[in-house]
Amino acid sequence: MTQSGLGNISIMTRSLAWAIICFLVLPITVVFAVSVTDRHYLSLPENGISFQYYRNLLTSGPWLTSILQSFIIACVSTAIAGVAGTLCAIGCWRLSNKASNFIRLLMLAPIMVPTIVYALGIYQFWIDLRLIDSYTGVIIAHAVTGIPYVVITVSTALAGFDPRLEQASLNLGANMAQTLRLVIIPNIMPGVVSGLIFAFIHSWDELVIVLFIAGRGVFTLPRRMWDGINEALDPTMAAVAAVLILLTICLLVVDIYARSRRAS
Repeated sequence: MTQSGLGNISIMTRSLAWAIICFLVLPITVVFAVSVTDRHYLSLPENGISFQYYRNLLTSGPWLTSILQSFIIACVSTAIAGVAGTLCAIGCWRLSNKASNFIRLLMLAPIMVPTIVYALGIYQFWIDLRLIDSYTGVIIAHAVTGIPYVVITVSTALAGFDPRLEQASLNLGANMAQTLRLVIIPNIMPGVVSGLIFAFIHSWDELVIVLFIAGRGVFTLPRRMWDGINEALDPTMAAVAAVLILLTICLLVVDIYARSRRAS
């Protein structure tokens, strides 16, 4: 192929890449524009930029309560998912047999099955356990659906871990708990951090399961936004969406920084 032909392919590839990026990013920029509207409904600013809906978000009791509930649920469920997912990934890595592959596949079921199907199953199961409309029920459900993210990232990190380090630690007299704490976990920490971040984002943004198992007692932020869409198109929802986007971006930056620092 001639040099000009390769150049044309390169231009086409870059153009396609930028087109996909714009397609993904432009809707996000619209959310930021709507969040500073001066109108009383969801629309772009007409006469100027106004931050009234950000003030409304920071002074509204229901919105702040939902933010606090979502934050607590996300933190607790992420901690549970982090411990369970990390131990599961390490156990499957140490076994390395057909049974471990089946267990790893089973752990990924919550994100392989359609969310509404999984939520319906949890709803029926939670009724028998009397966990409907309780923080415990929502936290456990979010932790279970957050485990797959931890298993995936930790398993990826373990793929590059040298098993001779574990053997050396055991040969030097360390028990399994010490080896896990001082050798394995520090070497796969970027994968653990990534899993925790993705599990937190998942819990923070999750809506379908909450709609099934939460009554009036648990009102997370996504549910507050959902009710706002159904009852009134309050532009405060755009401000909330903008804050969620910024939070997600910050967490992803932390993930990238942790990975780059570990690589260096």
